[in-house]
Order: sequence, then structure tokens, then C-alpha cells
Amino acid sequence: MRFKFPLMAIGLEVAMIILFGLFVQYETDQNVSQQPNSTADTSIDLYPLFQDVHVMVFAGFGFLMTFLRKYGFSSVGINLLIASLGLQWGTIVQGILHSLGEKFHIGIKNMINADFSTVTVLISFGAVLGKTSPMQLLIMTILEIAVFAVNEYLVLKIFGASDTGASMTIHAFGAYFGLAVAGILYRSSLRKGHLNEESVYHSDLFAMIGTLFLWIFWPSFNSAIAEAGNKQYRAIVNTYFSLAACVVIAYAFSSLLESHGKLNMVHVQNATLAGGVAIGTCADMEISPYFAMIVGSIAGMVSVLGFKFLTPLFTTKLRIHDTCGVHNLHGLPGVIGGLASIVAIALETAETSALAMQAAALASSIGTALVGGVITGLVLKTPIWGQPADQDCYDDSVYWEVPMRTEHNHHFGEHGSHNQLEPEA
Repeated sequence: MRFKFPLMAIGLEVAMIILFGLFVQYETDQNVSQQPNSTADTSIDLYPLFQDVHVMVFAGFGFLMTFLRKYGFSSVGINLLIASLGLQWGTIVQGILHSLGEKFHIGIKNMINADFSTVTVLISFGAVLGKTSPMQLLIMTILEIAVFAVNEYLVLKIFGASDTGASMTIHAFGAYFGLAVAGILYRSSLRKGHLNEESVYHSDLFAMIGTLFLWIFWPSFNSAIAEAGNKQYRAIVNTYFSLAACVVIAYAFSSLLESHGKLNMVHVQNATLAGGVAIGTCADMEISPYFAMIVGSIAGMVSVLGFKFLTPLFTTKLRIHDTCGVHNLHGLPGVIGGLASIVAIALETAETSALAMQAAALASSIGTALVGGVITGLVLKTPIWGQPADQDCYDDSVYWEVPMRTEHNHHFGEHGSHNQLEPEA
């Protein structure tokens, strides 16, 4: 880490500065007024929505992943690192694609879209959480956002599909990309679990902070880039009710599937958000609130079922170890979102071409994610990126200065018997 990581981080930041010097310009009143359907102050009007999305990216996703008892520094800290690199790289890649290689002007909407591009990486980060090094994650950020931008361009510009809340282009894409990487980086020695791959009371409480930030701000996420007016209003209302219905059903199925009818904190932290993911694609469409509630309910149910039955199956049979269960929170609900949009369009119009384009968008998002994830996984598998040894997975002390081990143990409520697997001083 001592030289490789700093050199890589500095090198990437220098590259970003050069690219910004070559391509990025301020937005001016004149630029904005020349754009169709816009006024000179539209950009700054979006700032409150941008703030909400920004909180989700840095606080929501960061704290959601703090459930591991010894991996809190990495969950929040590496989340901050890859999101900060990702939003710069996302700005460049999306800007160059949409301006066809010309210089482009940066506005608040570009910043929202740049934040969106980092969300794909943060989702994938969840699938490989605890088993990768900071260097591997920087490389994944660069590769994944490039593939994401190409797929997004395909979906929105070539197919002309609708995906306002990005169920397909962000959530399904991020999940399946992460699963593909996790499959390539699979460690058979971790198949039966790891001593540190568990939570304690405090770490689960921290993860709930992330859940609540995400849950509260999700209507902003789904409406941030919706067309101003009725569409934006519908996106907010539909997301609001989809999330609410999702929570009730997620709690119900958690109780139903757990022994003695107890609630499972993993389900509460994750499945309660599935309604926000699933309603994303059709959030701004002319669907009734009850339709949004049905979509949210289905997503909550499917997410809990995924955590209960699919995650163990993936680990043992498919050799894909998904640390955070991103397939259940982002993958399956993302697919539900794509399918829900096809149903919504079918109810609204009889145009088969529109239905075909939505289906193509869903297939493209999953397909490019899997191919990109496999290639990225093969790059990351090269044994020069300082990945942790099997016994050191899910432990902050490999990459962070942590408080004295005795304090660390006391804080997280460890027992003496765990110390036999501690790395030696």
C-alpha cells in the first residue's frame, strides 16, 4: 500500500484535472437559455434535489454497509474515496459521450448524473465488500463507470427507452456488474463464512442510519432528472407510496420466514428500500398510486425471499459470494422495475416498438453489466493490487490505522475466543 496506492490515487487525480482542463467549461446564462425547454435559472433550481442525491451517495450508501463488526472504517471511508473519484470520472465520460467529444458545459444536472454514475460502483462495492483492496476498488470505479456510461447512452439515446429513476441502468446494472466481479474473485475458503463476516448490535444500528437516509431521500433520487412539472411530481408521489408499501410487506415477510416470527435486521436494512429501486423506471409515468404500491409490495416480498433463499444458493452453488446481498436490494428489484415499466407502457399505449425498446434496455443493462463485470474481475484478479489474504478479510486493520486492538474488541463486544484469528502485531 505504501507506494502503489498513493501513486495510483495521485495519477488518477492528475488525469482527471487534465481531462477537466481539456473538456469542462462553466455553464452560463447564455448556454442554458439556448437549450430546449430550459430557463436561465433551471440549473440552480435543481440544487436541492442534487443535495438529496449527494446525501444518499455519501451518507446513505456509506452507512448502509457498516453492518460488518470490524469493517466500519472501510465501509464509510472507501465509499467516500470511490464516490469522489467516480463523480469526477462520471462527469467526464458522460460529458464526452453526450457532446460527441467536444467541450461541454457543466450544470447541476451534470452533477446529479455524475453522482448517479458513482451509485453503480457503490452498489457493486457491496457485492465485494471486505474482500478487496482500495486499489482494486479504484480500478473498478474507472472501468465500471466507463461501461455504465456506454450502456446508459445505448438505453436513453439509441433505444429511446424511459428510465427516469434508473432501475435498469443503475440498480440492475450495478448489481449484476458486482455479482460478475464477485464471481471471478470468488474465494472458496470463505464459502462457509468468516469469523468477521458478522454484525454486532452497534454495527447493525449504524447500518440502519444508512437505510433511513436512503429511504427518506429516495423520492428525490427518482425525480431528480425527471421532466419538470407533472412528471417530476408523479415521480415523487409514486416513489413515496411505493416505499411505504414496501416497508410493510418487507416486515411481514421477514416475520413470516424467520423462526418464532422474529424480525431480521438484514431484511429491515435492505428490503425496505427495494420499493424505491423497483418503482424507479416507471415513477414518472401515468400510473396510479395504487400501481406504485403494488410494485413496492412485490419488491419488498421478492427482496426478503432473495435474502432468505437466493443468497445462500449463490454462495454455495453458483460460487458468487455477495457480501451485502446487492442482488436482493438492487438486482431483482431493478429487474422488477424494468418489467413494471413494460406493463405501465402496455397499459398506456399499444405501441409494440416502445415495449420492445424497454425490454431491450433491460436486457442491455444486464448483459453489458455481466460482460463488463467479468472483464473487470479478471483485471482485479491480478495479484499485484494488494488484496487481503483470506484470514484478513472483513478487517479494517489491514488498510487502516485502528484504535488499540483491546479497545477495538471492547467497543464491538468481542469475546476472547475470537482473538486466535487476529492478525499478529
